[in-house]
Amino acid sequence: MAGHAAGRGHGTGRHRHRRSGRPGRLPQRTVRHPGLLAGVIADLGPGWRHLTYDERARGRSQRSADYSFAAAVRDVDAVLAARHVERAVLVGWSYGAVVAAHWASRNPERTLGAVLVDGAYPSDWLDEAMEQRIRKLFRRMRWFLPLLRPTGLAPRMSAEQQADSNIELGRLSRERELGPVLEGLTVPTRYVVASGTSFGSRGDEQERIRAGLDVVTARNPCVQVAAKVPSNHGAILKKDFRAVAEAVREVGALSREPS
Repeated sequence: MAGHAAGRGHGTGRHRHRRSGRPGRLPQRTVRHPGLLAGVIADLGPGWRHLTYDERARGRSQRSADYSFAAAVRDVDAVLAARHVERAVLVGWSYGAVVAAHWASRNPERTLGAVLVDGAYPSDWLDEAMEQRIRKLFRRMRWFLPLLRPTGLAPRMSAEQQADSNIELGRLSRERELGPVLEGLTVPTRYVVASGTSFGSRGDEQERIRAGLDVVTARNPCVQVAAKVPSNHGAILKKDFRAVAEAVREVGALSREPS
């Protein structure tokens, strides 16, 4: 998950901010590396207040007994409260997009808008076969994951904990679970959609998952696609950061329009 609040995340997390101009926020999950957000933050510039944080077991944050989705949503509350941010534009990538969508849905009065970067697609992609595939993948990775932790490319979580987190995401992403959350959003929400495959996906699986967004945009005028970009899931924040920054500006402008 990648996260950032821009505009107008505590728990076990360490946070940092750059202050000037309007308030803001970017949420990130499976991989946590501050450099992923550098392009977006630089493109937006000093007219925004940028607030980023290290999620549990990532960066300078401590390990935790709780890596649940509910804890991730609570941490957004804690980080914003710690920095006295009353309202924010939430920006979330991957897992972070689902966190941002849920937080915005539950806290519309505190949300200027949301930018969801290649995540939060309502889709029934998780079945028993996929669950076993996820567990098998992380079991295979368990030997070299510790080598990646110092680089920021892997959290300080066990392979089993990472598999559990991805499986929980699959359950939360089911149409009957995530669909109502997205269709109930009342704040300006923009998607930046990647192309092609992502780590662990096969064939056109990822594009079929992304297609689940069509139903939401047809039902909720607050939710629109800001851009469909050529980069894939893992490269989108590096190669298409300008599209993400432009979506933040669009949402920020809409939030200032009289209702």
